[in-house]
Amino acid sequence: MKIPVFSKKDTVNTLVEECVYKFKHDFNPIYFDNPESFLQYLKFELPEFNIIDFTIPGREVNSIVSTIKKDTWLHAGGIIGLHKENERELLQRIHTMNIISLIHENEFSSGLPRVLKIVKDNSHILFHRDLQRKLLAQITGSLTMDNDPFEVRTYANLVTNYLFNSNYINHDQRERLHVALFEMLMNAVEHGNCNISFEEKTAWLENGGDSIELIRKKNRNPSVKKKKVYFSYTIRQEDSTFTIRDEGNGFDWRTYTDWSTDGGATALHGHGIKMTEIYTDSLWYNDKGNEVSFKIQHMKNESNLIPKVFEGHEEATFRKNQVIFREGEESNYLYYIVSGELNIISKGKQISVLTPKDVFLGEMSFLLSNRRSATVKAGSKCVLIKVSKDQFLDMIKNNPHYGILLARLIAQRLTRLHEFTNQLQINAPSA
Repeated sequence: MKIPVFSKKDTVNTLVEECVYKFKHDFNPIYFDNPESFLQYLKFELPEFNIIDFTIPGREVNSIVSTIKKDTWLHAGGIIGLHKENERELLQRIHTMNIISLIHENEFSSGLPRVLKIVKDNSHILFHRDLQRKLLAQITGSLTMDNDPFEVRTYANLVTNYLFNSNYINHDQRERLHVALFEMLMNAVEHGNCNISFEEKTAWLENGGDSIELIRKKNRNPSVKKKKVYFSYTIRQEDSTFTIRDEGNGFDWRTYTDWSTDGGATALHGHGIKMTEIYTDSLWYNDKGNEVSFKIQHMKNESNLIPKVFEGHEEATFRKNQVIFREGEESNYLYYIVSGELNIISKGKQISVLTPKDVFLGEMSFLLSNRRSATVKAGSKCVLIKVSKDQFLDMIKNNPHYGILLARLIAQRLTRLHEFTNQLQINAPSA
């Protein structure tokens, strides 16, 4: 798997080379020291993830950040970042970007192999965003984490970014889910496996300590360090469920979920539990208190964002059963699907259903200057953005890589149509 790497430092490139060597033929880094060349690669190859050296001063990294943030279709590629600044400040600067992990330069040689292993072990959610919708009723995963906060943010990023890139959740839902996952995974490490009481943590922080330092201090005890956190998920079309279990003694979770008492809402601690309860659709513990589960509902037939290139274009709303266009009509527009279901009908038979996950409607006849090859009816209330041929050509002219993206979408559409037709033939009654 090819990994574009942007860095101007030989020491960084050497470290990357040494790290990927441990994975044999799984990863193949490609090095760039020019931001324009790096961005060109991202635009036309659309790699699953890349590595960016944020320690490089000046405009070059800023130009990469600015370009990725502006281009919606570059958000799908995950980013592993090397940094030396305050992580919170960096996160504010790169907010909305698809961050897999940020690694401080002092921990890069030990941290990168761990992140690459997580990526490799979870390739089914990183690399096959279209697979579930076509073939699987659900995706399940079961992960075993070391008792180390380093891995917490990476796991939380990986899952939330997958759900966002698969159009299951929007920006706000991604932020809320990330908070819930991060808080519950950290609780499992900090309070579960390390048995750090709220009083001990408070005293440590009041004396100028850092909570990560306290966890690592606890991990100097071999019996604590060997403990694991078990994280499992089930991703269905309608919702996702997450379960986190630690190897600690558990706790009286009822105290922190009963917010009508002084031990709940007015307590100094337990806000992570409260936020998770607010940000998710349900939250429950096992009796012992060392396993927590929660669920989120997915969006249904909505686009989680509208690409900036379509901002200001005409929106068209269609009621259920309304015809968008008919078979044989002249093809003057293609449509970006914002919300709803669209029934594709040819020769009186429904042959497919399109949703926002299909991105475009009517692109093949539009690009081939043919008449419409099928009739399209709204299967529910639909919102579409109309794009004329001149507008689309200008978009391609200003963003040539969108042509590659469109070609991939068309290829996926043709594959699905072929599978759908084959299935109809298999299920057709014999004469």
